[in-house]
Amino acid sequence: MDRIAIISDIHGNMPALEAVLADIRNKNIQSIYCLGDLAGKGPNPAEAVDTIRENCEVVIKGNWDHFLTEHKGQEVLTWHQSRLGAERLKYLRDLPMYKEFYISGKLLRLCHASPNDLFHRVYLSTKRQERLKLFEATPTLDIEADVVGYGDIHGAHIDHFAGKTIFNVGSVGNPLDITQASYGIIEGMFNGKHPSSFSIVLVRVPYDIDLAINQAGLTDMPEKEEYIQELRTGIYRGLTKHKKEG
Repeated sequence: MDRIAIISDIHGNMPALEAVLADIRNKNIQSIYCLGDLAGKGPNPAEAVDTIRENCEVVIKGNWDHFLTEHKGQEVLTWHQSRLGAERLKYLRDLPMYKEFYISGKLLRLCHASPNDLFHRVYLSTKRQERLKLFEATPTLDIEADVVGYGDIHGAHIDHFAGKTIFNVGSVGNPLDITQASYGIIEGMFNGKHPSSFSIVLVRVPYDIDLAINQAGLTDMPEKEEYIQELRTGIYRGLTKHKKEG
């Protein structure tokens, strides 16, 4: 049986990334795939990109990776872009949108938000028809997927519907469900087209949040306080703002 660790949404949080990579090594998992959002929000974008490049055999583009390479002028983007530099930005720009392969007789597709649209955001509460878009055929393999794994929403879950399976590996560096880093493990026969045993496991890893907060505190990065509050609480800044305004 083959095992692949799937991580996503690092967001420049090195203490969380290092804790997750250590956990993966302790489990003796050799293959690591990353579903994007390497940088942005957190204080160490360059270090995160370099570490992902060194440790992951597959890396997929996230929406922040897109923003950082395609947009200019916003203070928060400029801060991260200046630390990434031209070569890392080119690396992020050239990342693919999805990865798909057979495992234990199932066509499994991995993407950041959606294979054909970086900005098609899917939650557990999203209507079924919108969730089914993640399974639609891609130009690579013109058939629907059986299993889809994604990141983007920073909330880990597994669900089964319409004869298919969808799972979200949550966020390594900016979890917005509980205050622990999150990743997934899939196990099965890689490239196997015949049905056999297959599993998905979601893993939570405690990490040094105080260290991550201190690293952010030593910088002048924009939206620093919002980022720190998310690390402390696991609550998305938009929800906090809405409560204050209400």
